[in-house]
Amino acid sequence: MRVTVFGIGYVGLVQAAVLAEVGHDVVCVDVDQQKVDNLKNGIIPIYEPGLESLVKENYETSRLHFTTNAEEGVAHGKLQFIAVGTPPDEDGSADLKYVLAVAETIATHMNDDKIIVNKSTVPVGTGDKVKAKVTEVLAARNADHTFHVCSNPEFLKEGAAVNDCMKPDRIVIGTDSDEVKDVMHELYAPFNRNHDRIIFMDMRSAELTKYAANCMLATKISFINEMAMLAERLGADIEHVRQGIGSDPRIGYDFIYPGCGYGGSCFPKDVQALKRTAEEIDFEPLILRAVENRNAEQKQVLFNKISAHYKGDLAGKTFAIWGLSFKPNTDDMRDAPSRVLMEALWQAGAKVQAYDPEAMEEAQRIYGVRDDIQLCGTRQSALKGADALVICTEWKQFWAPDFDIMTELLNEPVIFDGRNLFEPSLLKKKGFYYVGIGR
Repeated sequence: MRVTVFGIGYVGLVQAAVLAEVGHDVVCVDVDQQKVDNLKNGIIPIYEPGLESLVKENYETSRLHFTTNAEEGVAHGKLQFIAVGTPPDEDGSADLKYVLAVAETIATHMNDDKIIVNKSTVPVGTGDKVKAKVTEVLAARNADHTFHVCSNPEFLKEGAAVNDCMKPDRIVIGTDSDEVKDVMHELYAPFNRNHDRIIFMDMRSAELTKYAANCMLATKISFINEMAMLAERLGADIEHVRQGIGSDPRIGYDFIYPGCGYGGSCFPKDVQALKRTAEEIDFEPLILRAVENRNAEQKQVLFNKISAHYKGDLAGKTFAIWGLSFKPNTDDMRDAPSRVLMEALWQAGAKVQAYDPEAMEEAQRIYGVRDDIQLCGTRQSALKGADALVICTEWKQFWAPDFDIMTELLNEPVIFDGRNLFEPSLLKKKGFYYVGIGR
């Protein structure tokens, strides 16, 4: 099938590459000429396991194309995917200007019938706005072309997006059109062979499903973090509690790992956007507010523990930080807990020696050259001469370090573990002062 994808950011690029991999003919359109040129030369704008080879192979076999020519993109595909960003507006609501701009572009250039697929994460009712925009532009052109708008939200996890796209848990499609159902069935047939993963529903329900899914996961994280804070004060170990409740199949083990807060491009933005949507219709989103507030508090926990240990005197101290990305297997630092921690340490007069397997360039881009941060090439070099180690991201390579070498490199054997990677009793035996979350 001939498919056009507007927006080659995280969602658009992964979806386009995976559709091309199964044989569809995909054209990607973006306004950023540099990004398009880089992709043609095999330079991928994000780190995502498996994505680079997928993009290169499908570009070389001419199943995947990149262009800034919107007219060319609109002419190419019956299916027009909108996969542009919906950044938070000043009031927390999702900014739809890019989505509606693409809708206008499609309507301006379309010369035959189209199916417009909203892949971007958008508030409930956006499909209606896209439909209205296309109708308006076609009327101004006196163009009589049939089109449909449907919602097809993504459910990708950063760090596992290619696998999630190749082997989806579910494919949600919001439409009331039998024609759209048939076309989307054909599009996703290669991913639907084992059993039927497609769930059809109305467009507004599909739009809400995306937000509800992310907000539910964020709720689980904030809940276990709140239990962790209770555990500390009650003399319990949250890791034991986690295992106890996770064994209940109604709860499960996923997303109940205590830590120093969630970040990334989805959970903070989507909780905020759905909260704002609720407020706009005079509904009080009590749970969403609590989730957001708990997460904001949780991002302060590591700094508070560090400050308490040093009795508020952090000036002149140096802290090694392992992990800058908001989660493993990505270089994404958007809303990362590491940023909150580092900025608080700097404000208190401390310095940072940081290491992350993938996010070093992103940290350099965000913070530039500063006297109070040194980006280190290895996890060991980050430890050298530091007063303590702080763990912000649970990269696998941090799970089994050589504690003897760590003792030699650190000024003092002190670890603040924001991801509970280590067993407190083991660290105590090795002579470390160890602080976890809820332990």
